[in-house]
Parts: sequence; structure tokens; C-alpha cells
Amino acid sequence: MATRRQHRRGFPLVPLLLSLLAAAAYGRFISDGAPSAPLLSVIRLSGSPPAAAAGAAAAEEKCEQSYGFLPCTTTVLGNLFLVLTYGFLMYKAATYLSTGSELLLEIMGPGLIGGLLLPILGALPDALLVLVSGLSGSKEEAQSQVLIGMGLLAGSTVFLLTLLWGTCVVVGKCDLGPNREAVDLTDTKGFSLTGTGITTDVQTSYAARIMGLSVIPFIIAQFPKMLKTHHGQRLAMLLALIVSFLLVLSYCLYQVFQPWIQRRKLAYAKHKHVISGILKHAQMQALGRLLNDDGTPNEDVIRKLFRKIDMDESRSLSRAELHALIVGINFGEVEFDRTDAVDKVMADFDTSRNDIVEEEEFVQGMKKWLNEAKRHMPVGGAFSSKFNKYHERTRQEHDQLIDRCDEAVESVENPGWCITKAVALLLLGAAIAAAFADPLVDTVHNFSIATHIPSFFISFIALPFATNSSEAVSAIIFASRKKQRTCSLTFSEVYGGVTMNNTLCLGVFLALIYFRNLTWDFSSEVLIILLVCVVMALFTSFRTTFPLWTCLVAYMLYPFSLVIVYILDYVFGWS
Repeated sequence: MATRRQHRRGFPLVPLLLSLLAAAAYGRFISDGAPSAPLLSVIRLSGSPPAAAAGAAAAEEKCEQSYGFLPCTTTVLGNLFLVLTYGFLMYKAATYLSTGSELLLEIMGPGLIGGLLLPILGALPDALLVLVSGLSGSKEEAQSQVLIGMGLLAGSTVFLLTLLWGTCVVVGKCDLGPNREAVDLTDTKGFSLTGTGITTDVQTSYAARIMGLSVIPFIIAQFPKMLKTHHGQRLAMLLALIVSFLLVLSYCLYQVFQPWIQRRKLAYAKHKHVISGILKHAQMQALGRLLNDDGTPNEDVIRKLFRKIDMDESRSLSRAELHALIVGINFGEVEFDRTDAVDKVMADFDTSRNDIVEEEEFVQGMKKWLNEAKRHMPVGGAFSSKFNKYHERTRQEHDQLIDRCDEAVESVENPGWCITKAVALLLLGAAIAAAFADPLVDTVHNFSIATHIPSFFISFIALPFATNSSEAVSAIIFASRKKQRTCSLTFSEVYGGVTMNNTLCLGVFLALIYFRNLTWDFSSEVLIILLVCVVMALFTSFRTTFPLWTCLVAYMLYPFSLVIVYILDYVFGWS
């Protein structure tokens, strides 16, 4: 308890922002050199007394290398650089795990693998970071570092349900019709808070209700604190631990026997090659480059491509002409339903809904696809050489969500190679996450000491971006398709991520608390998790249309959560 209170002495929130701005301004540093004078002044202005600063300086004279060879530093900028570096590696681990999981789901379809294994793999980076936050060192050190695990636990949940949820509403908004439902692909009212919004289907509200139930272990763990008694605390930890893993098992088995959640994930990933494959083929067949050197779409080449596809020179593309185009495309390992692919192209391009694609519709549709493709392309080099990588990485929508015949497993040209590739990606992602989770936690702890900012706030803000950014980018791009079905898929994925975070990751955290006999002293943190989850679950479980103003509610919950923790801990002394 004493260790935790030492880390929880009052601090102003401003130094966190100032430190990050100073790091961005300087950009580079010498790993074990002295901090720059301006940054030292920022740290000294944070209100630390001279004696505390001297003690911190003495404690920071040494740093311990992770695994005996990874770099370490005692400077603010040095630790910030390492946090960003290890965070990027965790981001890559999450990306590999996501790509491997999607490929395996495409090959094997909904079933035992998709229901039991893949949800756990999706939560693996967060779970590993939570685990290593209190696994090593003495009990006192573990009690101090476990704050990082709680920060990640709370930060991931709050990030998904506030910043990401609100952003998906903004990018996915369409005009609300007379029946107060969003009209697909229609966005003429600008940023009208009541006239625009998104609509999901009823299955998405089921996913939100499941998410709401996932907070039960938090309530059980916090129950003795609510009664203001220390008796039965370990029993409550054990009971919450058991309930957490039972909920994980129940959620996974539910997906096995009621596979509509898996089918949504399959729909979220199955046709990721369709649009990228068409762009790759178009680049190879076009009379010039589809993208200029500055990255803007080359409209002249797009029009030449249109005239090449327009075999009857009618200045419009029929379904037969689109089908002829798609038949000539090699989409890679998975063989897609060509008719369904034609339907997808027609739905995206035919904005006039006359069942043909006119030249201007084709140009505007290609521009939209190309601009989306650029977001997935690596930085540097010629744009025209990057469609192969985009073809491997992009995730695109599939029109139908549930109970369609094409939800079955597609034919695979080389299933052995595809499974090997998927397993290799999963193993690579798991290895990177396991190798760099501990160094990342140590670096966050060192950065907390160097800046006198409690590690909870650092991990709450920074770590969720490392472990969730890959899925966040995919969700935002998917929501930007501005259709009810794609919004339904997007929000189902968000709610599923929160559910696994509140069950599997919390279960790992509770196991640390119980088996290492640590103190459960996280009342304010649990409160914000319950607050955000319950508010958003009630908000999304019983309605399917969300006007644009609802994103403001979600956005405001994020800073409100940080302020609540600060006030409860540093003003009212809850911890």
C-alpha cells in the first residue's frame, strides 16, 4: 500500500503534455546522456520538491537491461523513444495476429477454431502486457508495476468505447431518412448533429448486451471495497478470477454453437482481396499509372481504363462487362464468387442505382478506392509499385452479414500453404508480443519515474494505441464505407474486443493479484471501466440508430474518465 501511495502523490496533468511536446520537438537524444535543459525545467516545474528530485536522480543512475542485452536509459527522452519503439513492435505483433487469424478463419470457416482460438489470439498482446506487469520482481515492485497493467486494462476498454466508437460514427455517418434510419451512401447534410448518423442491425445490439455482461467480474472483485471491509477480499479475487475465465469459455463456446459472431468476423475479412485485387489488375492493365508521383489519382488513366473495359463503347459498364473484368483477375489463394464480386463493385460505383456504371461514376469510384488504398501503402517510393502489398493487407467489406450461402468456406487453391502461412503469422505475432511485452512494461515504469507521472496514466493513454491501432484503422476504414452493414460489422468487432478485454485480460490481471498476494486497490480505475461500459452498453443495446451527436457523448467520456481517476485518487484519496 505504501508503494502505491508513493506513486500516487499529486501531480498536474500539464507536464504529461509538455513532456510529449518537448520530445516531439527534439526528435533525437543520446540514450544515456543528460536530459536537455528545457525538458529538465519542465520536469522541475511539475512541483517535485528538491529532495524528491535528488532521490529520483539517485535512483535513476542505473538501469537494468532487459534480457541482458536490450538497450535501457535513465533519461526522459530515452525512455520515450523506447516506449515508442517497443510500442511499435507490439503494434506489429497485433497486426500479424490479426492477419493470421483472419486468414485462418477464411480457410477453416466458423467452427471450433474460430470460436475458441481466434478470440483469445486477438486479445493476446493486451493479456501478455497485463501478465508481465506484475509477474517479476519482489512483491513491492510488482505492486508498483501492476498499475501499468491496470492502466492498459482500463485504457483499452475506454479507448474502444469512446475515441474509436465516436470516430466510427463520424466517418460512417449518412443522412437520416424519414424513418430515422441512415440512408446508405447518402451524406448531403454535412455535420448535422440530428440529421446525420449511422444505423446498425439488431445483431449488433446483441453484441453490445454481451459486452455489458462482461463487467460482472469487476463488480465481484470490487464488492468488499464497496462494503468498506477487508474481510473476504481474497475470496472475492478468487471468485472474480473464476467467473472471468468462465465468461471467456462461455463466450467462446457461444460462438462455436451460435456462430453468427464468427460469421461477422468472416464477413469482416473474407473479401479483403476483392477491391485490392481489382486495383492491382487495373494498374497492370492501365495505359499508364493509376497514381501520379504525388499520390493523387490519375484521372486520364482511369478514363482510358474505363474505355478499355467498355467493350460495346456505350460509355457505361454493364454487369456483363464487369463480370468479364473480374473473371480475368487472379485474387490469390481464395477463389471468390464472381457474381458476388460484381454486386460489390456495382454497389460501390453505381450511385445513381440504374444498374449500370457510367463513366463519371467509375472515375469517382476508382478515386475513392485509390485514396483508401494509399492509407495502407508503405511510406516512400513510387505509389504505383505498392499495390501488391496493399493486396495482401487491406480488409474490405462483404455485403452479406449472416446466414448467406457464401458464408461457407471458399475454395482454396493451396490449403496447406495457406494454413502454414496463417500459423506462421500467428506464431510470429505471438513471439514478438511475448518477447517485447516485458521490456515495454519496464520502459513505461522507467518513464514514469523519470517524469514523475504515475504509470497508470501513461499506460492508460499510450499502450492501447500500440495494441489496438491495427484494428482501429481497419474499423475506421470499414465504417467509412457508409453502409448499415459495414457499420454493423465495425461495431460488432468493437464490442467483441471490449468483451475479451473485460474477461480474458481481467482474468489474467486477477490471477496476478491473487497468486502474488497483491493488494486490490483500484477503486477509481474500476469505477471508470464500469461507468463507460455500462453507459455505452445501455446506450447501444436498445437502439440501432445513432445520430451524429452521440459521438460527442462517446468523446467526452474519455477525458471525463481521466479526470474522475485524478479527482478520486489525488483529491479524495481513494487509493
